[in-house]
Amino acid sequence: MPHIALATYRRGPDGPEDRDLPLLLSALDRAGARAETVFWDDPDVDWASFDLVVIRSTWDYTLRVAEFTAWAERCGKLTRLANPAPVVRWNTDKRYLGELAAAGVPTVPTGYLAPGDPAELPEDREYVIKPTSGAGSRYAARYAPGERATAVRHLERMHAEGLTAMVQPYLKAIDVTGERPLLFFGGRLVHASRKKAVLTPGTPYDARKTAHPGLEVWEPTAAEVAVAERALAAAPGDPALLYARVDLVDGDDGRPCVMELELVEPNLFLWLHPGSVPVVAAEILRAASA
Repeated sequence: MPHIALATYRRGPDGPEDRDLPLLLSALDRAGARAETVFWDDPDVDWASFDLVVIRSTWDYTLRVAEFTAWAERCGKLTRLANPAPVVRWNTDKRYLGELAAAGVPTVPTGYLAPGDPAELPEDREYVIKPTSGAGSRYAARYAPGERATAVRHLERMHAEGLTAMVQPYLKAIDVTGERPLLFFGGRLVHASRKKAVLTPGTPYDARKTAHPGLEVWEPTAAEVAVAERALAAAPGDPALLYARVDLVDGDDGRPCVMELELVEPNLFLWLHPGSVPVVAAEILRAASA
């Protein structure tokens, strides 16, 4: 009987709930595994006792990136970690978008401003500022060209905390066609969803935001699947990736492009796609038994 850990976080009163965890636990139990949820930062856990540790909802890691990646390295030396530690380290810094673009993957155009860099911001269109290590739209905001002073204060706050900022054009198509997360398990497309735009004009960067507004089931187009598969092919760790979520939006040309490639702790949205639960459980069980 495989012993499987689903790594999660210590959820506070304002932290998001992982609605997928109970579904996965039940499905793995029915499939014959011994599965349990474990806090990734629990110092008393014997990680070597598990056949597989699956990173699930470690949603506080962006506040403790160095600690989290060090844990992934330790855990990966004691047992099988999914996804592997080198993939985790690569994917926790969104400068990977530049690597995907260099590999020819259609991506949202992205510039980077590290602490000490001058505030070079677009003057002819709306744009987004967010950290290279972030989740749930933390420290993300949308700006018009006339809001430069507010945007600069945003940058100064991030830089004071040692954060590197990403600057991206605000792709207006997202207000119409939304954002489409495509979920892959074991290299296969499992399901796709669509959500409405997260960032609204005038919302402060430090305000709480709804991470997945208007989430619904989505049937991906052939073009969307092709872009997602190109992103996965360019990522490190293939074919060692157990899971991946590719978040797509439409560019100014109307074609899909990668907004984010989630290889660490993506929300799986299994509660929205109940038919995917046994498929995902079977892939986890297969990985644990490999």
